[in-house]
Amino acid sequence: MIPADDIAGHETADPTALLAWYDRHRRGLPWRALPGETADPYRVWLSEIMLQQTTVQTVKGYFERFLARFPTVEALAGAPVEAVMQAWAGLGYYSRARNLHACAQAVVERHGGRFPANETALLALPGIGAYTAGAVAAIAFDKPAVAVDGNVERVLSRLMALEEPLPRAKPAIRALALALMPKARPGDFAQALMDLGATICTPKKPACVLCPWSPPCRARREGTAETFPRKEAKKTGNLRMGAAFVAVRADDCILLRDRPPRGLLGGMAEVPGSDWSAAFDAGQALAAAPLNTRWRRLPGSVRHVFTHFPLELTVYRAELPARTPAPEGSRWRARAELKDEALPTVMRKVLAHAAIE
Repeated sequence: MIPADDIAGHETADPTALLAWYDRHRRGLPWRALPGETADPYRVWLSEIMLQQTTVQTVKGYFERFLARFPTVEALAGAPVEAVMQAWAGLGYYSRARNLHACAQAVVERHGGRFPANETALLALPGIGAYTAGAVAAIAFDKPAVAVDGNVERVLSRLMALEEPLPRAKPAIRALALALMPKARPGDFAQALMDLGATICTPKKPACVLCPWSPPCRARREGTAETFPRKEAKKTGNLRMGAAFVAVRADDCILLRDRPPRGLLGGMAEVPGSDWSAAFDAGQALAAAPLNTRWRRLPGSVRHVFTHFPLELTVYRAELPARTPAPEGSRWRARAELKDEALPTVMRKVLAHAAIE
C-alpha cells in the first residue's frame, strides 16, 4: 500500500491543476455531456460497458449505432436479447451484451427506468462492478466516487512511482484516487484522469512537458515513466484447435446454429463445428460435421486470439441442394441476411475464409 504520508504529502498532485487542464483540453466524445449540460446516465452507463476491454475509437461507431437502435433504457429493456446480441456483434466479450440487456430490464423494473445515483444501488444491478458503479455515480451524478480504469492506473502509478505490480496494486491506486478527489466537480475529475492517461500520460512516450502534474510526478523526475505501471507476467493459454463447417445451399443459404447461452460467446451465432481443444485430432475432424456430405478442406486456417487462449480453426466447405433440411438445432440463413446475425469476429473470419463474406 501507499504510505499515508505519501498520499497526503506536500508533493501530492493538485486536482485543481488537472481540472484547469481538462477545461481546456477535454475530449469531445459522443457519450460525454458538453460543458454546462447535464450528463445522461443511460449514455454514460452504455459507454462505460462498451469501453471495457475496447478502445474509444472502436466504441464510437458502435455506440452511435446502438443508441440509434435503442435510444432509451426502456427501448433496450423491451428489445429481444437476440437483437441486442446482434447489435453488439464484433465488440467481443459477449457476456457484456447479455448483462447489458438484463441491467436495462432491472433499471426499468426496479427503478422505473431511472438509474440509481449511488454506488451501492448501482452495484446491485446485473453486470455492474466497482469500476462501472464508480464511473456512473461520478460522471452521471457528480458523486464523490472512484472510477479506476487502465488510464487512471497508469497516471497514478507513475505519479507515485508505485513499485507494486498490477493487479495487486489496484487497492493502493484506488486509495490514492480517493485521496486526490476534490469535493467540487468529482465527475469532471474522474473524466480528467481518464483523458490525461489517454492523451498525455500514454503507455509509450508520454508527453510529460504538457502534463499538469509533471512537477510532482516521481516517475517523470526519475526518468522511468514508461516502466509504470508495473505488471505481473501474463500467462498465455495453450493453443486450442478445432474445425468449422461452412455449408452452402444452392439457394445461397448458410447453415448456422446458436451457441449455448452461457459461456464463451454465449448466445452468439456460429457455423457448426467441433469442440475447441488442445488435443484436437484433425484426422477425426469430419466426425463433428453437421451433415453427411462431401466436405472440402480449405487451404490454410483461421486464427483468433481470445483473452485466455489462441485458437486455430480448420475450415471445411460443402455445397448442398436447395431443399436440404437443417439438422436439429441448426437453421439456414440467406447469405444476404448474415449481417443481421449476431456473429462474433471469429465466425466472420471463418465465413471470409470460406469466401462467404
